[in-house]
Amino acid sequence: MDISLEAARRYYAEDLRFVARMQSPALFAAFASVPRERFVGPGPWRVMSQDGYWTTEDADPRRVYHNVLIALNESKSINNGQPSLWAHFFDLLGVQQGDHVLHLGCGTGYYTAILAEIVGPQGRIVAVEIDAPLAERARVALSLWPQVTVLNADGSSSPLEPVDVIVASAAATHPQPSWLAALKPGGKLLFPMAPAKGPGAMALLTRKTGQSFAAELHFGTYFIPFSGACNPAVAGPLAESLARDQGKPVKSLRLDAHKVDKTCWLHNDTWCFSTRNPSMLD
Repeated sequence: MDISLEAARRYYAEDLRFVARMQSPALFAAFASVPRERFVGPGPWRVMSQDGYWTTEDADPRRVYHNVLIALNESKSINNGQPSLWAHFFDLLGVQQGDHVLHLGCGTGYYTAILAEIVGPQGRIVAVEIDAPLAERARVALSLWPQVTVLNADGSSSPLEPVDVIVASAAATHPQPSWLAALKPGGKLLFPMAPAKGPGAMALLTRKTGQSFAAELHFGTYFIPFSGACNPAVAGPLAESLARDQGKPVKSLRLDAHKVDKTCWLHNDTWCFSTRNPSMLD
């Protein structure tokens, strides 16, 4: 390869800007500067493709600056996530400088570092990982960002402090009560939803009132399950709802008690994804 490592990172960020239609200058700068090789371990690397994993020809760090999945624990199918997917959804999420962010299922911390670059030194990020070896790798790799704290804990049940943004990097069947309760007014939650089978959807929720959230579902995602956040009784109905219309009609998440009606896209006793506009729920 005849370009510098810094140039490789820049070309990588340019490619993500094009593929993911990324608009945020701060997000672009983060992808162009955070050293991905710091988070994926020493090379050569195992890269995931449609035909399975293959090995890079050498350990040159410039090899990791492509829009590919890189294995973190191949035996458990744990990878460093697809850069274009996270570029797209982080762009929609709109994290701001100074935000307090909770990153659940942070893995080795690469996307935590991307978020840390955006929130800056005045922001704060708590990164939670249930897998102890991955959490330790994240703690070491993220030591360059003093605004980040790494915890080895269960993000589905641990007590959470109020935050501006929550990002989950593993799939739940539904928003966990503790996640919703931790969001400040106007706070946002981004998490993948896992049906019983087939593709899931990325959910983006924004708190409007104590009992209602603006909601949008983006169909076509595949994530490993979030331990402790998947309910088989919800996974089946979720799969049926996604198969019906891919979640396109969803506009809100409501927590108020109500009877099932035609606006209920996926109804549960304590929450409901609804086709109602959130302004109608205030």
